[in-house]
Amino acid sequence: MNMNITKILLLAFFTTNLLYADIIASDWLRPNSVPTPYDNQLSDKRIELGKLLYFDKRLSSSNEISCATCHDPKLGWSDALSKSIGHDGAKGPRNSPTIINTAYQEHQFWDGRVKSLEEQALGPIEAEVEMNMPLKKLIVKLKNIDGYVKLFKEAYPESDITKETLAKAIASFERTVLSTESPFDRYVKGDEDAVNKDAKDGFKLFRNKGRCTDCHSGFNFTDGSFHNLGLGDKDKGRIKTRKGVETSTGEMKTPTLRDITKTWPYFHDGSVKTLHEAVAICGNGGRFTDAKNLSHLIIDRDLNIDEIEKIVAFLRTLEGKDLDISIPTKFPR
Repeated sequence: MNMNITKILLLAFFTTNLLYADIIASDWLRPNSVPTPYDNQLSDKRIELGKLLYFDKRLSSSNEISCATCHDPKLGWSDALSKSIGHDGAKGPRNSPTIINTAYQEHQFWDGRVKSLEEQALGPIEAEVEMNMPLKKLIVKLKNIDGYVKLFKEAYPESDITKETLAKAIASFERTVLSTESPFDRYVKGDEDAVNKDAKDGFKLFRNKGRCTDCHSGFNFTDGSFHNLGLGDKDKGRIKTRKGVETSTGEMKTPTLRDITKTWPYFHDGSVKTLHEAVAICGNGGRFTDAKNLSHLIIDRDLNIDEIEKIVAFLRTLEGKDLDISIPTKFPR
């Protein structure tokens, strides 16, 4: 073959596949296995028990609030409120984060104050502004429900109903709340038609000019770290869990972008209702460039309206079908 023709064909090939040149599918696809602690391996009985507990309003002092009240599967496992509403109408200080893919996160809660789903599971139960149920009282309550006594014994035969087994069961269910295959996943697997041109352009902007991957990296689109976005609110964030570390002032955990279309309003303060505004804030320097301890990653990338629209088009491709689960309507007696 003529050398010039060969060069032209190679150039055409690499131009056509330029988008894939720096994409490794495994970097963007959810792993097949879920991280699980050695002392709480997943089993069908533990998952089913955890699901019942997750949706059971009797875990609250009022018998009116369950974990699903603030983390509703019909609302992206969040609640579509700027600030969570808990016991006796009390308003929480922050937006309810989704629990999708929390199994893969090393820190839980916006400020990362605990490192496991087991620790996370108990916090909202006792919190006065959430479920307002002292654990000692709840354990007694559960022990008086024969159906739960039986289920706990089947799930954790070496133990009793304790705050530890309660936390383990709820955490076991939460580990099954995972993102489903999205158009983006099909795209990185090689299906060029899974997303449109705007979304493809948006993915390039997301990785390059926008530098969104500085914080939203990997299959879960989060670095698992903490940043101050310069939103201008008074929430001290991570510094509360890292006493004396001034550089943690106002820092919040980077949320996953999986199913981001379902989990509005956005940010820890729930102050943003649209993806366009969220992208503009993160991509163009935050609300306040003089904010104390503003993350060095939050700088003005000079994204224009068209570029923001394309990034949003890409973000929409991260939406998968709702997780197929049966929501309990009857609970142990």
